[in-house]
Amino acid sequence: MAFFDLPLPELESYLPELDEPADFDEFWARTLAETREHDLALALELVETGLPLVEHFDVTFAGFGGHPVKAWLSRPAGPVEGPLPAVVQFLGYGGGRGLALEHLTWANAGYAHLLVDTRGQGSRWGSGGHTPDPAGSGPSLPGFMTRGLTDPHEHYYRRVYTDGVRAVDAMRALEWVDSESITVTGASQGGGITLAVAGLVPGLRAAMPDVPFLSHFRRAIGLTDAMPYGEVREYLAVHRDRVEQAYRTLSYLDGVSFARRAQSPALFSVALMDTICPPSTVYAAFNHWGAEAGAGAVAEGEKEIAVYSHNGHEGGGTHQLARQIAWLAHQLR
Repeated sequence: MAFFDLPLPELESYLPELDEPADFDEFWARTLAETREHDLALALELVETGLPLVEHFDVTFAGFGGHPVKAWLSRPAGPVEGPLPAVVQFLGYGGGRGLALEHLTWANAGYAHLLVDTRGQGSRWGSGGHTPDPAGSGPSLPGFMTRGLTDPHEHYYRRVYTDGVRAVDAMRALEWVDSESITVTGASQGGGITLAVAGLVPGLRAAMPDVPFLSHFRRAIGLTDAMPYGEVREYLAVHRDRVEQAYRTLSYLDGVSFARRAQSPALFSVALMDTICPPSTVYAAFNHWGAEAGAGAVAEGEKEIAVYSHNGHEGGGTHQLARQIAWLAHQLR
C-alpha cells in the first residue's frame, strides 16, 4: 500500500475537533462505579511451564458486570526484592491470551506482566482465548464493532474497556507490585484499549499504545475499507437510518477523547502505510494526548511517537518492542 493519508507535516499538526458527548465523563464514571460494586474476586494459581527463570500465574478477576476475565501473570522467578514495576498488556483484534509460556519479554526485563484476555475473542489467531462475553446485543455484523452499536450502554467495547480498568485494579491489589509504577500497553485493538485505560485510570506510570485502533471513528470509517472499521461501514450500508445513532454510540468509545484525559507519559507508534489504523487517526490521539489532564500533567517531552514510514499495520514489530523496553526503563529511572 502506498501513502494514502495526510503528508507527515500535516499529520504532526493534525488536531481534529472532537465529536464528544456532553455526558462522556459521567457515562464512564457511572460505568466504573457500577462495576466496582462487584468484588474484584482476584485469584492466582501458579502454573508450571518448565521455564525455571519465570513464574507464571493463571489469573481470574471480575471485570464489567462482575464477569470473570482471564489473564496470564508472569514475573521473574525467585525472591522478590521490593515491589516490582508492572506492565499490563492488551491484545489485538481476534486474539486471546494463548499459552502462558508464549509471553516472556517483560518478565525477563524485570517486570510483573499481566496479559489480559479479551472477552469473547481468541479464535482468529494465536493459541486461543479463555474469557466468554456473557452479554448479548441486537442485530450485528460478524465481528465485534457493531455489537450494541445503537446504544453506548450496550456496546461491546464498553465492557472491554471496563475489563481493562479492572485489570489495573487487579495489579494494584498485589502487594509485590508497585502500584505507582504500572504501565499499560498493547498493539492495534490493544493500543485502543490502552488509550481508554490511560484516560480512565489516574496515576499510571506510562502508556505505550502501538498502532492503536478505535480512534477518530468518523474519519477512519470514511477513509479505509479495511476491517475492522469496515464492519461499521457494512452495517450502516444495510441500516441506513441508524448512521447518526451509530456515531453517537462510538463517540463514547473514541480513543481520542480518552487520550485527552490521559495523565501519564506516552510512547506511541504509527505506520504511514497502515490502512487498518490510518495514520491520521493515530496522530489525532497522539496530538490530543493530555490536553484535558491539567497543566503540567504531561510535561513537554513526555510523549513521543515512533514513525515507521514504509510499514503497514505491522508497524515497528520487534523494533518497536526494543524501543519500548529502553523507553520504559528510562521513564522508571
